[in-house]
Amino acid sequence: MELHIRYEGDDDPDKCTARRLAKFGHAELHSSARATPYGIVLNPFAEQALSPADRAETDRIVALDCSWETAKQEAFDLAGVHRALPFLVASNPVNYGTPFQLNTLEALAGALVILGEREQAEEICSTVRWGETFLELNAEPLQRYSECTDSSEVVAVQEEYLAAEE
Repeated sequence: MELHIRYEGDDDPDKCTARRLAKFGHAELHSSARATPYGIVLNPFAEQALSPADRAETDRIVALDCSWETAKQEAFDLAGVHRALPFLVASNPVNYGTPFQLNTLEALAGALVILGEREQAEEICSTVRWGETFLELNAEPLQRYSECTDSSEVVAVQEEYLAAEE
């Protein structure tokens, strides 16, 4: 799948996974919403969860790399099918173990697995030392989400993990 990132450039360049993905040729960075192509937009504010059914929509995933203060407006400015990632736990050094606090690489890797592209997810995860840990920490939910037929099934599986968190 093609990976595209709407990139604001407002974070530490040394820790930026979006820049790292672009550096290794795994993703293309875009500096404006207009320049970002249509795709499955990973939008944490979307009303529908990402599911394998979304794969039929397009062969592009679009992630957003910006501050949380501007994320909502930036996300909805992007053209595409907006989907939220279901419950996943971060493995990056900044948010390790925190649900829903994924960085760009983790979001794209999770989306790839859910959409049936496990090998591509492993490939992008290999660009950081903690990438494999992300796939290991989330192995069970990612497998279960990837076996769902639609968003409502993904949400039902997610509810089980959220109940366990409480």
